[in-house]
Amino acid sequence: MAEKQIRFLSGDIEIEGLLYSSPGDKGVVITHPHPLYGGNMYNNVVEALVRVYQLAGYATLRFNFRSVGSSGGEYNHGIGEQEDVIAALHYLTEKGKEVVDLAGYSFGSWVNALAIPKVDTVSRMVMISPPVAFMDFSSVGFTPQIQLVVAGDRDDIAPPRLIQALLPTWNAK
Repeated sequence: MAEKQIRFLSGDIEIEGLLYSSPGDKGVVITHPHPLYGGNMYNNVVEALVRVYQLAGYATLRFNFRSVGSSGGEYNHGIGEQEDVIAALHYLTEKGKEVVDLAGYSFGSWVNALAIPKVDTVSRMVMISPPVAFMDFSSVGFTPQIQLVVAGDRDDIAPPRLIQALLPTWNAK
């Protein structure tokens, strides 16, 4: 089964997305890199996450943040984008998904980390290259849903040494 194009509302802003439906109660929302640097839901890392989750039997929902592609609205410095994440999570839970992961790449992982305290539907969170050298993660506190953080050893935006210093704050597991 292929992904189908969908639209959902984030407040009064229409957001475009791609939904892959699967039986069962597992789903994941996947977010993309920074909109001002060309990030969108078709990013190769986002697509790899989609494939991996689909192979594991999850429904997947990836979407373009506000101002990207044919999503409405304007870039909002991660604030409005948190609302986009929350709206996507609500969309999946309304489809009957009860075990919901949240996975993000770069900017998407930062927005997810800021949004997750505002929802109670996320079982696990995966962060790919969280941009700790580029974005402010100081307000991200203990987040037990953070189960996996991945970064390359030569990633200047997500340096492993900076991530390792933050991990005990996020989740000491």
